[in-house]
Order: sequence, then structure tokens, then C-alpha cells
Amino acid sequence: MAVRTPDPDWNPDDEPAVQPPANPGWLSDLELAEIRGRLPLLYVEAVPVRVDGVGQVTEVGVLLRANAVGEMTRTLVSGRVMYGETIRDALFRHLEKDLGPMAFPQLPASPVPATVAEYFPMPGISPFTDERQHAVSLAYVVPVTGTCEPRQDALEVTWVSPAEAASEAFGAEMEGGRGALLRRALAAVGALD
Repeated sequence: MAVRTPDPDWNPDDEPAVQPPANPGWLSDLELAEIRGRLPLLYVEAVPVRVDGVGQVTEVGVLLRANAVGEMTRTLVSGRVMYGETIRDALFRHLEKDLGPMAFPQLPASPVPATVAEYFPMPGISPFTDERQHAVSLAYVVPVTGTCEPRQDALEVTWVSPAEAASEAFGAEMEGGRGALLRRALAAVGALD
């Protein structure tokens, strides 16, 4: 066995630093596509609401976005939970990303969702579809007290009454069965009495 002798001129400070990924919880597009084809992914979804002094829902916020083919659709605040991220942190991150930093969401004291949705790439298994993947989504109703200025790919936040948000016509404007999810979430907090 050969013994390697150290180079007397070697200085560890001269070695190029290996940079760890900026955020190790993120996946590359290729990694995400591969994982989406093999495993269900965990998502959080939020129904932003305005409440009155006794906590009754008075308005529901729904996002307007352009989908992958350029059609305008309505949707909810949503996104993946990253590896090592708490549900609470993921929920806050996506609320801030979609509604802006001045929305001031009042996160629930408990991590128990208002409802759960399971999205499938094949229609007919559940009311919820997502052609990209099988996903499980924890949905929360979250009061916001500040000013909502959409960011990222959300174009606007539309505030409507709970009755209008729960209507079939409004639900038909939402992709992937999110109209049904919205109705379930509002029913869970007593907003559809």
C-alpha cells in the first residue's frame, strides 16, 4: 500500500469552497418531476377570510391566476411543504408569497386543518384533480387583517361573501375541484349556515 505524503505547499484556504444548496428543501425541476411520478406530495392550502368582531366570516379571498395554458382561473393560496419545514411555516410562507407581506395572517393555534383534499392525476377518484401529481392537501381557513397585494403568479385577490364563494357558478371558475374544497372549508368554520 502506497503512502501519500502531504504537499508542503498545500493550504486548505486555497481550495474552492463547496457551496451547499441555497435552500436544501427545494427540488430541481427534474427532481420534482421524478418525485411527482412516484410519491404523493404534501401541500397546504389556505382560504383567506375577513372576520367580524365575534369571529364570523364576512368575506372570502380568492386568487385570480392564469393557468399553464393562459386561461384565467380562480384558486386558493397553496403550495408544497418543504422537507424539514413545519406546516405552520409552510402555511405562513405561502400566505405571504401569494398575498404579500402586509396581509397579516392570523394562523390557527392548532395545526389541525379545516379539511383535507386528495388530488389525483386521473379524474373520478376524488372530486380533486391535479394532472401533474398525486397530492394530499391540508386546507386551513385563515383570517387576514392587513392589506392583500398579490405577488408571484397571483394577479389579484377578489373578496366575496361566503354565500357567493360557495355558489356553483363561482366554484366552476376554480380548477381541480377547489370550489368543492372551498365549500368544505367554509362549512367547517360555520360560514355557510
